[in-house]
Amino acid sequence: MPNITNDEVDVVIVGLGWAGSIMSIELANAGLKVRALERGPDRPPEDFAYPKPADQYAYAIRNKVFVTPREAALTVRYNTGETALPTRKWGAFVPGNGVGGSGLHWTGVLIRPTETDIKLKTYADQAYKRGVLDPDMRIKDFPFTWEEIEPHMDKFDKICGLSGTTGNLNGQIQPGGDPFEGKRSNPYPLPALHDTLNSSLFAATVKKMGYHPFPNPSANVTQAWTNPYGAQLAPCNYCGFCSKYPCLNYSKATPQTTILDVVKRMPNFDYKTGANVIRVDLHADKKTAKGVTYIDEQQREVFQPAKIVILSSFQFANVRLMLLSGIGEPYNPVTEQGVIGRNYAFLSNGDATLFFKDKHFNPFATAGATGEMFNDISPGNFDGPGLGFIGGAKIHSSQATGAPIGTALPPGTPAWGKGWKDGMVDWYGRSMKVSISTSCMSYRGHYLDLDPNYKDPWGQPLLRMTFDWRQNELKLQRHLRGIVLDIAKELKPDAMSENFLGLDSHWDITKYVSTHNVGGAIMGTSPRDSALNRYTQSWDVHNVFVPGGNAFPQNFQANPTALIGAITLFAAEAITQQYLKNPGPLVQA
Repeated sequence: MPNITNDEVDVVIVGLGWAGSIMSIELANAGLKVRALERGPDRPPEDFAYPKPADQYAYAIRNKVFVTPREAALTVRYNTGETALPTRKWGAFVPGNGVGGSGLHWTGVLIRPTETDIKLKTYADQAYKRGVLDPDMRIKDFPFTWEEIEPHMDKFDKICGLSGTTGNLNGQIQPGGDPFEGKRSNPYPLPALHDTLNSSLFAATVKKMGYHPFPNPSANVTQAWTNPYGAQLAPCNYCGFCSKYPCLNYSKATPQTTILDVVKRMPNFDYKTGANVIRVDLHADKKTAKGVTYIDEQQREVFQPAKIVILSSFQFANVRLMLLSGIGEPYNPVTEQGVIGRNYAFLSNGDATLFFKDKHFNPFATAGATGEMFNDISPGNFDGPGLGFIGGAKIHSSQATGAPIGTALPPGTPAWGKGWKDGMVDWYGRSMKVSISTSCMSYRGHYLDLDPNYKDPWGQPLLRMTFDWRQNELKLQRHLRGIVLDIAKELKPDAMSENFLGLDSHWDITKYVSTHNVGGAIMGTSPRDSALNRYTQSWDVHNVFVPGGNAFPQNFQANPTALIGAITLFAAEAITQQYLKNPGPLVQA
């Protein structure tokens, strides 16, 4: 039994990143007594705001604001015939740690999924002949319509002060924006970031090739902004320290800059840091939760009673807590029984780096989201059925940072010593990238469960990931490589390097790709093949809600943050307007 029992609250929130912060303010505004529990430290803006320097080695190399593998390792294998081994150093992804979570160190690209992404299974059933797609593919529709979720994406746009160029306003295509985006009820709150030489060259070239470029949608705000909660953001000064860094200038939308400064002033909200939640405690009937148990900074077990439990940590942590707590049946890939752990998906990136002797790109003058992209190669916008795969990518040229460590140099340049220094003198600021960020489908054999061999420092099993690339995603990569190389040919660089997956590639956990992990506790229309209903409410334990990337049934080519924000707002609205009046399942199974 826990050593300590806290006072009961109406709502306990586990994890204080984007989803946890949104839930905190929305439920506190409804008059509920809300307590958030965060495993990591507090991260108030004054700890990293200007004039404190942006330290590339500390943040981008030593991962200052990320959870350590010791605290949150998982084990990884390609298939069920292998023994999974634990991560000892972050590589492919870097989960956040502390107040703000991954929302503190994100780049700030805030792009919505398309209407087809929301109903991908419906599209696949209509567009693909039987037998074209992998029989082990397990894609699903999201359990809501565009019309239902768009108002919540619109609200999240306003919370973040989203900067960009509108492409589809209430069904009317707008010049300069994405003609393939879903219908917006309102224009972008703020105008787009300024183009750089990098992005203007890319945009002019791909437009000439018949594509439809538009500025990267940005949560690095372009003008002073006051959001619906009354939080104020300052205009971006294009310092380039966004991805993997807290913002020095109050210009990047994060939980701190958009929500937490407001909700922390509310008397019915409080939060505890250094609180590592180890389980959700259930009543004897297993149908409702009575609270959560956490380990505090003095290594004591503490029970936090609550009427409603919100699991809003990083995707991996949410899935693991459900497994550790016995909420829902664990997924079995052989029988396909069970729901917790199914439909895990990651994504792949790729790029070509183009070097020009006669161009200066000034990469140090940039924002995290600076760049242009096009959405012509997303599901429904090109002949994926004829090419034999499903999915797509945003193809972009983004200039996110000019930090020297990791700067690309031409092939053959030494990686260290005098040769590297000479290469930096000759080539720093003379390159641009053309990149892809792809979708990733879910499969029968890609899943998360508890590892039978490895435990964390508190004696609990680590989460185990079973994942590898499938031919669908590798075929997509090869098709996209051809498009990128065609663009590069038009740009006529003096030298070029490329980085794309081959048809025989395996997933490499050691090289950074993205922190956009999804699935494992997905939303759906039936408890037979999903863990959560459309409001991210557990089918099995009705006072537990689990908003986050874990709820996605597969990964689309857009960054996930816009939809994570929207489904959290959708869930908060359902809790305040429906659940509180009549606690119980919001959707009948």
